[in-house]
Amino acid sequence: DCRQYTNRSCEECLKNVTCLWCASSRRCMEYPVRRILPPANLCELHSARWGVCWVNFEALIIAMSVVGGTLLIMLGVCCCCCCCKKKSKKPDKDDERAAREREKRRVRQEERRAEMKSRHDEIRRKYGTV
Repeated sequence: DCRQYTNRSCEECLKNVTCLWCASSRRCMEYPVRRILPPANLCELHSARWGVCWVNFEALIIAMSVVGGTLLIMLGVCCCCCCCKKKSKKPDKDDERAAREREKRRVRQEERRAEMKSRHDEIRRKYGTV
């Protein structure tokens, strides 16, 4: 029972992980597990301690928000960098397919030119215009 540590020290109270220490009233109480944050009528956030005595809930929330936001931003930047890197390094399948088709058209065009040249040469020889 956490109430037995009331009016003692924060360290004694927080040895039990289910306890919450309120510094302003020097009370030790059960952490309200049904709620994420302890309600203000139970203990103000700036006086509430849980887990460790040297950090209050306000500072804990701010620190966790900053760390979480920083991690999310870093994750987003990493994802963007990876996507851009992949695009710039390796041409996608559509680009490769288009390049192959261009090469095939160029080869066919060269073959047709050679064929037309040989036909024109034959016609010139046949009619003696060479």
